[in-house]
Amino acid sequence: MNAINPWLTVRNMLVMRLDNAGDVVMLGPALRAIKNSSPATQITLLASPAGSKAAPLLPWIDDVLVWRALWQDLGQLPFDPERERALIQLLADRAFDAAVIFTSFSQTPHASAYACYLAGIPLRAGESKEFGGGALSTELRGAPDALHQVDRNLRLVEHVGFLTCDNALKVVIPAASKEAIARRLLEHGISPGQPLIVLHPGASAQARRYPAASYGEVAGELQRQGWPLVLTGSERERETLDEVSLHTGMGLPVFTNLSIQEFAALITRASVIVCGNTLPMHLADATRTPVVALYSGTDLQSQWQPRSTPARLLRRPTPCTPCYRFSCPIGLPCLDVPAPEVVAAVAELSRRASRIGRHTLEVLR
Repeated sequence: MNAINPWLTVRNMLVMRLDNAGDVVMLGPALRAIKNSSPATQITLLASPAGSKAAPLLPWIDDVLVWRALWQDLGQLPFDPERERALIQLLADRAFDAAVIFTSFSQTPHASAYACYLAGIPLRAGESKEFGGGALSTELRGAPDALHQVDRNLRLVEHVGFLTCDNALKVVIPAASKEAIARRLLEHGISPGQPLIVLHPGASAQARRYPAASYGEVAGELQRQGWPLVLTGSERERETLDEVSLHTGMGLPVFTNLSIQEFAALITRASVIVCGNTLPMHLADATRTPVVALYSGTDLQSQWQPRSTPARLLRRPTPCTPCYRFSCPIGLPCLDVPAPEVVAAVAELSRRASRIGRHTLEVLR
């Protein structure tokens, strides 16, 4: 008689992903695998303040806990052991049956797993390179560094017994968010059905940002070709957005106050997205929106690249790739991509989307 897999009997599951919003978006296929295999399982996501913003796009998440974890911090959190004890108590109070700890190739799951152990969570799964004793109850090893993050996530949930449906990114966008974006665009003279290019110059790390002046050149040439444009970013990136707009010689619509659902709706509405290897690239992949990505040499393309939408990834080969740095000390030679090359890539993707047919892309969504 076969033993029952305890993971398939879990009803109160914690999943941990403590990075940025794009990393949470890439959890979607793994979360679907859990829900499809065990529909009664309640999934609570423990995420960073930035990562938690993506949760409303993923209907497989039932609840969200927001926490800045010490082991994901870049030295900004003050010394405060009581804060970490509070996390353990928070997890203990929720009485989770199991925890699945999702990490990138360079991160350890053992700090998270030990916190879960102290919180009394009996099942704790993670992917690891290093010895961690009994912190994990289920430890997976051997994933190659170059593996795509979506497949890394799926490999872990498959290892504990959940069945994969597919590995495509998907998000759910409320109709009200799409209507709100249509109204915002109409205020700027961009009507429904009109072509639209969305430029997103920001990224969480300086080493992944194509220069604002170059974005300005791209925007200026796209304007001259007659493309309606919208700039997106956060309010703290206002200086960069203003610099991009300044280089065009005239003001551009700038959207900085969108909810994550509205931002995804704007991505869906666009003809082509131009961005770095950051959240909009993953949302473009999830919504099947063509994307030109100024993909810096910080990471291997195989780890994060779009796989379900027409895409052009632009960067220059450099001997320091992948550097995995947050800032570049040598002037970003990997992003030394002339603006005309970016504009040509936008035109190419627009033509491809026209050949495929916008209706086909919508069906894929």
